[in-house]
Order: sequence, then C-alpha cells, then structure tokens
Amino acid sequence: MTIQLLNDRYQVIRTLGAGGFGETYLAEDTYMPSKRRCVVKQLRPIHNNPQIYQLVQERFQREAAILEELGGANDQIPALYAYFSSGGQFYLVQEWV
Repeated sequence: MTIQLLNDRYQVIRTLGAGGFGETYLAEDTYMPSKRRCVVKQLRPIHNNPQIYQLVQERFQREAAILEELGGANDQIPALYAYFSSGGQFYLVQEWV
C-alpha cells in the first residue's frame, strides 16, 4: 500500500469507507504535535460537465461552512478542522470520534 499524504498534511492511515461519490479515510494531522487523528472525507465530482462541477463546488463550500458552524456549537457533531480541494476533488477534514 502506498502511503498517502493529502494536502501535504494529512497522513492516511486506512480507508474507513468508500462509495460512488468518494471515500472516507482515517488520517493523522502531521502539522499537529500530537499527530491527532481525524477523518478525511473525499468527494469525487463528475468532471465531464463544467456546470455540474461548479454546482458541486458551491454545495461543498456551503456544507463546509454549515459543518464549521454546527460542529463548534454542538458536541454531537464532529468539529470541522479544514476543507480543501486538490486534483479536482474536494476534501473535508473532521474530528475523529
């Protein structure tokens, strides 16, 4: 297995789940002294339609903003640590619970 580093920061430990739209990984945050564990959710949008891709990007950003707000206000929702895009794919980084 190839060791995968996402966003030059998140070291993938293992895949937690996979589906038609992406994968979810358990990872370590290499920027933190504790190497805290986190969940990285990858969304793979369809690339062949620019309008759909744009819509997915907007919804992804909206979801990240909502998760940031809810995770900070409710201890039942994992905190959002980061979100980023790379190689046409979108990622959410959340608290590992």
